[in-house]
Amino acid sequence: MTFPISRRLRGLFTILALSCAMLAQAAPQKVIVDMDIGDDIDDAFALALLLQSPEIEIVGITTAWGDTALRAQLLERMLRETGHTRIPIAQGIASSGNPQPFTQARYAQRGKLPARIEAIDFMLDQIKRQPGQITLLALGPLTNIGAAIQRDAATFGKLKQVAMMGGSVRAGYRKSQYVPSRPADKEYNIVSDIAGAQELFTSGVPIVMMPLDSTQIRLDEVERNALLGHGSPVTDALALLYHQWIDAYQPWSSNMPSLFDVVPVTWLIDPQSCPTTPLRIVVDNDGYTREQAGAPNSAVCLASDQKRFFDILMSRLLKDRP
Repeated sequence: MTFPISRRLRGLFTILALSCAMLAQAAPQKVIVDMDIGDDIDDAFALALLLQSPEIEIVGITTAWGDTALRAQLLERMLRETGHTRIPIAQGIASSGNPQPFTQARYAQRGKLPARIEAIDFMLDQIKRQPGQITLLALGPLTNIGAAIQRDAATFGKLKQVAMMGGSVRAGYRKSQYVPSRPADKEYNIVSDIAGAQELFTSGVPIVMMPLDSTQIRLDEVERNALLGHGSPVTDALALLYHQWIDAYQPWSSNMPSLFDVVPVTWLIDPQSCPTTPLRIVVDNDGYTREQAGAPNSAVCLASDQKRFFDILMSRLLKDRP
């Protein structure tokens, strides 16, 4: 025998279902950030945007490439001075072959070295605890990531996805938007650890790739002055780091930073800021990221929507989070 469901009860079920859907949508994205903060300045802007974005839960930050201990000190100071001391910091595999100067070393040296947590252990442990839920945001050379795959490919495969800045598909480096791009280049993050990149692109994990084609977005003077003069804890940290970056000997750069590593962050917040195309990408032994025929292994952003990008960046960094 069946009983009819009253209209009122049916309405309550509908409200409950909608409420559950809204809660699911509102749940923050869980992200582990693997970054080489301290050399170029774009990592600092990427971290600042992450800290100002309530849609993102930073599960932890792992330091990559070069002096990973000094990078951990930089992170400790920035997180402490901006009120984010609960975010774990894990120290990645150090390397002696980093050709870039650690431009923000003076800021980092006034940080405290966190208790030692190994980056590979941390990554794999968090993926095991939260399978299918974590995005790995790769903003530096892929040494830690290649090592994690080699140690436990099955666990690494339980990531939700890897969102990365790296590679060069149809366009290479260029000095400004008014100068034609070079042909596809050996991009820094890929060529610094080719083996690690090859491990990632053959891992079978979903990859969202932001190459040079879409990430050479420059922070002009008007936006830069608005941010660095804003006076919040996050923008004060950016101001110090930016001026140390400018003061360092960098014959290749100007005072106008390129915000490479910020693009994957804006994509996490609004995927329309960097629409993607499915492509098959192969990393060759010289460090080029070649587009090949075959089943896609990556969603690649070949052009950013710069208006959306700056709308996200400026509105969030100029707003003090409660």
